[in-house]
Amino acid sequence: MNHLVLAASLVERGAKRYTPAGLPALDLRLQSDTTVTQNGQARKVSVELRAVVIGDLTLRIERLALGSTAQFAGFIAPGRSGKGLFFHVTELQDVPTSAPSAVPS
Repeated sequence: MNHLVLAASLVERGAKRYTPAGLPALDLRLQSDTTVTQNGQARKVSVELRAVVIGDLTLRIERLALGSTAQFAGFIAPGRSGKGLFFHVTELQDVPTSAPSAVPS
């Protein structure tokens, strides 16, 4: 299953564009800083992801202030040029401050 849930801060939002099908789309950069346990050891992880949101959810993301933290859910797919990966955001929820930043599926 290709499903990612990530608590992250919105650090960059591109200008609204439209897909060839006429759907609104936004390119995003998300930043997640967390401490996870790996093999019984605490490990600080900081990651910045390129993301895209397409469709009606763009309206909610447009209203989200830069620097705001939210829980983003979706899937990973190749970028438009075939280089690198993009997180395709399909769901958005506000995050309580104690929420974990990544939930394995």
